[in-house]
Amino acid sequence: MEPISQEFVCEKFADFYKSSSTEVPAPSLISQREIAFLLFKNRAMMRHESVSSSTALNRCLGEIVPSDVYHSCAYYENPEAEMEKKGWLGADLVFDIDADHIPTTCNKIHDEFACNKCGFDGKGITPETCPVCGGQKFDTKTWPCERCIQSAKEETAKLIDMLEKDFGFAEKEIRVFFSGHRGYHVHIEDEAIRTLDGMARKEIVDYVLGLGLAPFDEDEGGKNRKRQRARVFSLYGFGWNKRIRLGMQSFILNSTEEDLRNVGIKNVKGVLQNKDAIAKRYIEENRWIGIKGVGAGVETWLKIARHVKDLQSAKIDTVVTTDIHRLIRMNGTLHGKTGLKKIELPIADLNVFDPFKEAVAFKEGDAKVFVSSAPEFKLSGKMFGPYKNQTVELPTAAALLLVCKGRAEVVKQ
Repeated sequence: MEPISQEFVCEKFADFYKSSSTEVPAPSLISQREIAFLLFKNRAMMRHESVSSSTALNRCLGEIVPSDVYHSCAYYENPEAEMEKKGWLGADLVFDIDADHIPTTCNKIHDEFACNKCGFDGKGITPETCPVCGGQKFDTKTWPCERCIQSAKEETAKLIDMLEKDFGFAEKEIRVFFSGHRGYHVHIEDEAIRTLDGMARKEIVDYVLGLGLAPFDEDEGGKNRKRQRARVFSLYGFGWNKRIRLGMQSFILNSTEEDLRNVGIKNVKGVLQNKDAIAKRYIEENRWIGIKGVGAGVETWLKIARHVKDLQSAKIDTVVTTDIHRLIRMNGTLHGKTGLKKIELPIADLNVFDPFKEAVAFKEGDAKVFVSSAPEFKLSGKMFGPYKNQTVELPTAAALLLVCKGRAEVVKQ
């Protein structure tokens, strides 16, 4: 980022944190949490800090003016001490749902990469190695588009459904946040889970992802196929059995010829012609016996079950949940890659929540920027772009987003 552009971002962040109208809410038990700040200067990280109250936190933010602010999911006896001397007391159960971990088609439109070694560039998912020189380091530019956010929202809804119906958490125990970038965070601060170790949290992760669901993850084999069929598809009315059953029913009733072929079904015609009978006898009544004209064996249903399992699982960042010392972005603070806020939202509002309106921190002012490249985007109810190598005057929030994403530089006045 050019000096003038960094100065612009620093200035706007300072305006936000020093404003009398800004009050960043302190996380619960803040005095037991480690606080960390990512600084603008040299991108240095200040760690092992602590504050005693909300007042102290906001005063600190106004003095430091950080690019990003984090707090530990963990609680410590001595949060300012080195890691091995902190005295771990427990940790919140936290999930991170980010568009980076969700396959979408829109990344081919707005995400860019360039090889640090030879300069080879392109759009879409960044390759592991450069096809030209074999280099493994790339400069990347992602973008938080509405389709990305929607995909993350859908995964968040699936996760919340599991936490409530399968794990038994009440809605009031689950806190949902827009991350400020391309996804959502889900926090559970209940004392019942606070002392779970990393392995216990790994079990939760495996459940959310649907890992190890025999026989959906591997073939059972065996000689008695009729007995196997009955055993394999004894789908009960709770947990993953229920999710697989309802998912298979929905898939079969709504699938097209292309859907079935993509899953690997051979007798597509037989399945399409007997959708209702399959859904009723096989799935509703759990009677896995042959239907005339279908000619489908156990492997057919296993293919559909595996596909449904992938659809029903929630795509989370596994490392975030299993790490009992994890730092997570602080609610109410600005995201250094967008200038948007991390904000909490009611679970009931998830479907209608618009982060490109609700999370906008800067409502006034304009700035002139030179945009190297940017897709069309919507912010505060207005459409902008697409831009390519052009100078434009934009509202502060839009200019800040482009500069923070490395898509624009501030023009000297």
